[in-house]
Order: sequence, then C-alpha cells, then structure tokens
Amino acid sequence: MSAFSDSPNHFLSSLSESDSALFQPHLRPMELPQGAILFSAEQSISRIYFPHGGVVSIVIGLSTGQYIEAGMFGRNSVIGVGALLGEPFAINQAIGQVGGSGLVGETTTLKRLVEQSETLRPLIAKYEQSTVAQIQQVAACNAVHTLEERLSRWLLQVRDLIQSEDLPLTQEFLSQMLAVQRSSVTLVARSLQEVGLITYRRGRIHIVDGDGLSETCCECHGAINAHFHRLIGWKP
Repeated sequence: MSAFSDSPNHFLSSLSESDSALFQPHLRPMELPQGAILFSAEQSISRIYFPHGGVVSIVIGLSTGQYIEAGMFGRNSVIGVGALLGEPFAINQAIGQVGGSGLVGETTTLKRLVEQSETLRPLIAKYEQSTVAQIQQVAACNAVHTLEERLSRWLLQVRDLIQSEDLPLTQEFLSQMLAVQRSSVTLVARSLQEVGLITYRRGRIHIVDGDGLSETCCECHGAINAHFHRLIGWKP
C-alpha cells in the first residue's frame, strides 16, 4: 500500500508505492483560501498544488481587466502540472474559487523526482492532457451555448469537485467567471430557482435537483467528465 492510497487527491492516490515514496518527503500541507492566487500569467510556477478539496479556476485575463474562466480543477487534478514537463512559466492565472486544503511541493524538487521515475512522466502527461481537454471544451461551451446551459454546467462541475450540493458562490463571482453582467446571472439563477432546480441567497447556491440541472445543462458537463475518465480514470 502506498503512502497516498487514501489521499483525496486523485493523482496522489494513483501513484505506485515507489513513486509515493519519492514524493512523500517533499510535500507539505497547505490551505487554499477563496480568492488566493496560486500563480499569474507569465510568472514562474514555483510550486505544484495537489488539492484535497475546494476548487481552483484557471482564468484568462484580458486587456480590459476582465477575466474569464477557462477551466476548473480540484481533487481530480494537479495545479501547475505543466511545469513538471518542462514549461516553467504560467500561461494563465490560477485562483482559488472555493476554499480547500491539500498538499504542495516545490517545482524544482518535484521535477527532479519526475526525471528519476519511468512511470511518473507518462502519468503527469495524462494529467496535462486532461487539463488541455477541459480548457478546449470550455472554450467551445462559451462560444456556442446559452448562459443557462453554461451556468448549469458550471454549478454541476463545482458540485462534482467539492462533493456537496451547497455551493459557497456569489453571483458577482459567477458573472466574472462566465464573463457576463451580474444582472444576467441574476435572471438565469432566478429562472433556475423558479423551476425548482436551485435555491440561492447571498453568497450561497444550493442545488435542489441535480438531475433536472443536468437536463438543463449542455453536453459539456458530461464531455468534460468523460475526458477525465478516459485520460486519468477519474469520475465524480
């Protein structure tokens, strides 16, 4: 049994006994509060994060000062994984969307360990593929699907990651991540509430009918989870 067999983080729990032994001495506990910036665009990724809970958003900044979410990750992933494959600089920003905890390690140390193992590099490459797959799917979703579909997908993804129907999210934050006006989010959230799919109050959204929300959602929620299952064997 490996040191991370019972880890909430899917990557760590999937490590072999020998790879776990390599990583364990070099990881330390961390807290990830909501709003914390893990790294920013064009900055060196100095630490690699292995969430146990919470949600981290990868966001793209525009010249207007606006940000839009390109993907969300948590216990199913590794934040900053591309740096372990040789790309030391972040393309986009990573920000804590829902607070959580996990483990963190120094990039230079973990990269050296990856080079010592024949099995780690192929595994990490799959996690990088899963990251790219979600970002591409979200780009397609943002381009062609309605706000109602996108918001439904977004809420279901957060639920999958934090394993709770109770989502600590403000409409202001939702509008920023979906790159729409707050009033638009308010109208769609009100519509979802009126048909009994969610309830919301300031700073919190509760999913009442997950199956109904899945029917309202576009195909992208299922597609993203299918990518994760095919590439890294993770499913909610």
